[in-house]
Amino acid sequence: MRLEIERWLNRVWYGQQTPPLWLRALVPLYRGAFLLDRKFQKLKSSELEGKPILVVGNLTVGGSGKTPLVIRLCRVFKDAGLKVGVASRGYGRQSRGLQLVSKNSDPSMVGDEPLLIAQRSGVPVVVANDRCAAAQALFEQGVDLVIADDGLQHHRLPRSMEICVIDSSREFGNGRQLPAGPLREPLQRLQQVDYVVVNGEVGPSLATAKAVSMQLVPGMLHSLDQNLSWRLSQFAGCRASAVAGIANPERFFHSLEQAGLILDRHAFPDHHAFSMNDFAELNSNYPIIMTEKDAVKCRGLAINKAWYLAVDAHLPGEFESAVLTGMIAAVRQQRLQVAET
Repeated sequence: MRLEIERWLNRVWYGQQTPPLWLRALVPLYRGAFLLDRKFQKLKSSELEGKPILVVGNLTVGGSGKTPLVIRLCRVFKDAGLKVGVASRGYGRQSRGLQLVSKNSDPSMVGDEPLLIAQRSGVPVVVANDRCAAAQALFEQGVDLVIADDGLQHHRLPRSMEICVIDSSREFGNGRQLPAGPLREPLQRLQQVDYVVVNGEVGPSLATAKAVSMQLVPGMLHSLDQNLSWRLSQFAGCRASAVAGIANPERFFHSLEQAGLILDRHAFPDHHAFSMNDFAELNSNYPIIMTEKDAVKCRGLAINKAWYLAVDAHLPGEFESAVLTGMIAAVRQQRLQVAET
């Protein structure tokens, strides 16, 4: 049922059909609730004022490439000698309260994306519904700066810099706000962020001084038990069952087909909690290839001939240098404030 609803909404949001009247009628209610929530958040005080916090988020519902970008920025900061942590809500997790994510955490308890970030980056990751609490816990651990994953609409959270990520293949869909369209906030919000990172090529509608292109480059194929690794090109000409429980599975399927694989496609809802039943009807003669985000939820399953594709974010050096310079300045300013008190 959930997959059918997602597909229907995607047809409405990113297709040519006009949203039904009842869906459009709900937009003012969403907008009013959002504005009230933002005003209420800003009324609350935060102990994080002046702290070096980098917010990475998007304007639309669903995946846009934030997780690979966060992982790459963690590497940039670590290489510069900075201690960085990641604060996240942990969407879809079954636990409550604040949770410290380790490489061996249960994805159902911390969320698939935070677990993937922890495994790939090696930095401390904390999940909490209140991102301010998550960020505060990280600073108490001694980090120099915090990356707030998907925190663009969490207005109580102070920020030194904002990055908005956009999927070039879908951009803003029909340009309408929820629930008639995919927008969480009006498009004017882009004028307030520091950088716009476009997952793919920067099209004419996004070509501004703030916009940079991010390329997600397929890496190695790793067996689910992590005992074997192969180049994706070595699977060219082979038939495989491609499995994706992400917001835009077509991007993943397309990357495999570009590498020469012949696919049986199997799309699941975003953040789907996989079980062995999901793989029971797949052709046992073919290898199963899944996304890395899905793999963190499937390692405990006894799936034969299962592989996942690692993906790395490639960004312009000038952009990485500018973000690093800006956040180093924020770290120094915060240290100066502490020294003066």
